[in-house]
Amino acid sequence: MQASDETIRQTIAALNAGAERFFAQLMSTRRGSANLDTAAVVAAINAAIQQDPARWEAMQQRHSREQISLWQRLAQGETTPPPEQPDRRFRAPEWYTLPYFNYLRASYLLNASWLTEMTAALPLTGRDRQRMDFFTRQLIDATAPANFAATNPEVIKLAAESNGASLRCGLELLGADLRKNRITQCDEAAFEVGRNIAVTPGEVVFENELMQLIQYRPQTATVHARPLVMVPPCINKYYILDLQPENSFVRFAVTKGHTVFMVSWRNVPETLGHISWDQYLELGVISAIRMAREICAVKQVNTLGFCVGGTLLAAALAVLHARGERPAASVTLLTTMLDFRDTGELSVFVDEDYVSGREAQYATGGVMRGEELALTFASLRANDLIWPYVINGYLKGRKPEAFDLLSWNSDSTNLPGAMYNYYVRNTYLENNLCVAGRLTMCGVPVDLGRIDIPAYLMASQEDHIVPWRTAWENNRLLKGKNTFVLAASGHIAGVINPATKNRRHYWHGAESAASADHWLAAASREAGSWWAHWARWLGRRGGGRIAAPVIAGSTIHRPLEPAPGRYVRQRCD
Repeated sequence: MQASDETIRQTIAALNAGAERFFAQLMSTRRGSANLDTAAVVAAINAAIQQDPARWEAMQQRHSREQISLWQRLAQGETTPPPEQPDRRFRAPEWYTLPYFNYLRASYLLNASWLTEMTAALPLTGRDRQRMDFFTRQLIDATAPANFAATNPEVIKLAAESNGASLRCGLELLGADLRKNRITQCDEAAFEVGRNIAVTPGEVVFENELMQLIQYRPQTATVHARPLVMVPPCINKYYILDLQPENSFVRFAVTKGHTVFMVSWRNVPETLGHISWDQYLELGVISAIRMAREICAVKQVNTLGFCVGGTLLAAALAVLHARGERPAASVTLLTTMLDFRDTGELSVFVDEDYVSGREAQYATGGVMRGEELALTFASLRANDLIWPYVINGYLKGRKPEAFDLLSWNSDSTNLPGAMYNYYVRNTYLENNLCVAGRLTMCGVPVDLGRIDIPAYLMASQEDHIVPWRTAWENNRLLKGKNTFVLAASGHIAGVINPATKNRRHYWHGAESAASADHWLAAASREAGSWWAHWARWLGRRGGGRIAAPVIAGSTIHRPLEPAPGRYVRQRCD
């Protein structure tokens, strides 16, 4: 039996209404986020029109003429040949061969172009310009006809062919995500921590209220004398560096003869919302370095930090150097910001009102929810990380595919409100960390310039969270011999690029330059992954080879449980 037109219409209406409720619920988690100053925008529009009325009249007239032309073509039943490389939102032939949908597509693209042109003409600068551009793009992305059941020919065709089953499945997926308060991006049942991700063998050799420390088992007969301590981001689980065996950065390092220690941050409960930034340094990074030194009986270790884990690591090393301690022989920073002058589009979310609001919210405790941070990051690339899953899931009723990176991305971690407030104010808002002596951490003034050990600084060319030119500025702050490497792709895919697959490319070699762009102009491009380049760099700083340890830990620090440990299994759901 075929579904009636009325049944399909009612299902589409219910699906659209459910989507609206879903996004209203998701966006409500972003209370306190910076919004566009409507009054400032109106004033800018009035000023622009008064300054050059002819330009604005010409834009409006051109847009009107082009829209009338589209209406005429629709009335005549005209269609458009698809381009050789169509916008991925409009790949289906119906967007071009059916006059109505051809019109919807063309009208949307015309309006998007017009809105972008008008926005660019506004006399805005600085933060106002960034916010205007960001929210304009958000509006354009959100209003694409492909995002709505009633205006997407693929959705309508699939609903008719499946007797409405696709829409019913979409409603079920939407309902499940409403209960989870987040968008499902992959088949989460396909992956399980300790079963097929985070499976590099090892033991938890230390824990406190904030983190567990994992020591991985050697996979070579001899190992470098100096162990490697990894500090992952604290806003996600550590296993981004230990996904499946074929793309595990941890496993790669272990097979190169390094004794790897990994910080596994706790998914902080409400009762620990008072934990401070200083405690993340002392109980987290500094404790991990101390434990690795004691277990391996060495004076120095090599260190690695990823994203905010790199920011924490640099701050901890600055604290240790201020105390007269030099426990690290080298530092590797992966997609890490230390100078926050240019944070890209993330800056649109942070101003004094936002930070003050958060400080009031967490004045007596509480946690910054992981899913809220995940949504903020996803909104920076909505056409990649939000809308495709709305279309394929809620509109077409297709369950997402299995993808380990996206499974990890959905496994977010709460942050203590006190720590989050300190971090956002002193980095994104006031950029205090990079100013020598401005901040006191763990009882000592912090100066990143005192970090004079060899540093491997890696950035990703298309990073939307840590702009690569901002990461390059770390060269100016750290005073040791620095090696800067730029990888292709984005914040995660640029880092997780297994050497065995030898994909993409990277730039290296220009060790000194006046600016990031000068560096890139002089750098050498190499095919493949940067992992092998880093392995050669770190191998020269491993301190010689010794027999691999037979057991993890030591007589004092005995193994507590097998990797991946308890902390990483705690979810926000």
